[in-house]
Amino acid sequence: MSTAVIVFPASNCDRDAAVALEKVTGKPPRMVWHKDTSIPDDVRFVVVPGGFSYGDYLRSGAIAANSPVIRDLKDKSEAGLPVLGICNGFQILTEAGMLPGALMRNANQKFVCRISRLRLANAKTRFTSQYDAKHEIDVPVAHHDGNYFADDETLRRIEGGGQVVFRYSENPNGSRNDIAGIVNASGNVLGMMPHPERAVDTVHGGTDGITLFKSIVGSL
Repeated sequence: MSTAVIVFPASNCDRDAAVALEKVTGKPPRMVWHKDTSIPDDVRFVVVPGGFSYGDYLRSGAIAANSPVIRDLKDKSEAGLPVLGICNGFQILTEAGMLPGALMRNANQKFVCRISRLRLANAKTRFTSQYDAKHEIDVPVAHHDGNYFADDETLRRIEGGGQVVFRYSENPNGSRNDIAGIVNASGNVLGMMPHPERAVDTVHGGTDGITLFKSIVGSL
């Protein structure tokens, strides 16, 4: 099965995402440059990785959201292609209008980098189905602009629709409703600030993240 990772100037988690995907699929993913105009048609799952695309100039993810490949990604996601945006990838997906809300500066105005305990708010998505009955996982966070914000009406809609997938057990950034990750209304696009690709090997301190990749790949 073919997967892909989109690479932007100053992406720094693209190789981590590639390692996670190869662990699960047994095949290296395609590394798609942001100036490419399309994602190969045989690709069945795409990761938009973390990092500091364009140095977070203007707003985190704002310039990357206008890259040529994102236009094609948006079209393909609307046709059902599964997409995972991690950290800066989450920021890019919100800036591109593929997910609701926005990621703002952390409430304490400081960069946060540590293991964060997450609660599974929805264990029935394509991205979480293999977590079984486990309701808490430990996944690293590393961000300065991870404060998830949405207006009250949007919050009511995503909460009522089961679109909140992960919540922080101890909120590190001020996100509304402790939100750490959400899916779109169709359930095929997930954005999350924590880094599951950094929790796929015991050498790195834990493997709670690998189940997310197994879940989505298994659903295909």
